[in-house]
Amino acid sequence: MGKRKSASSKAAPRKKMEKLETAFCCPFCSHAAAVECVIDLVQEIATASCYVCQESYSTVPDALTEPIDVYSEWIDECERVNEGVPCRRRPVVCKLFRCSCATNVWRAGGGRRAR
Repeated sequence: MGKRKSASSKAAPRKKMEKLETAFCCPFCSHAAAVECVIDLVQEIATASCYVCQESYSTVPDALTEPIDVYSEWIDECERVNEGVPCRRRPVVCKLFRCSCATNVWRAGGGRRAR
């Protein structure tokens, strides 16, 4: 005689992964959603480029590289280059995209227009 099968609990459903951003704010011209990241693993190059001011950054990707990683490396490199340079003023950050794009700052009510 065998044992009775005990009632086993069902496995918890997996949490859905939140999708990461694919369009970012440009660190040079501050336009929201102007930077696009392209990763080409065959040619081993990852590029982040702004379609407004034509600035770009390239790096070598690995198998786990995502667009947010390329953009973060670009921002880190900009901060490293500007280290020690005195900042003129603190930029106003918009609430919509968390960038300093003047259009979005006015739209979100984060700044005042000079008349």
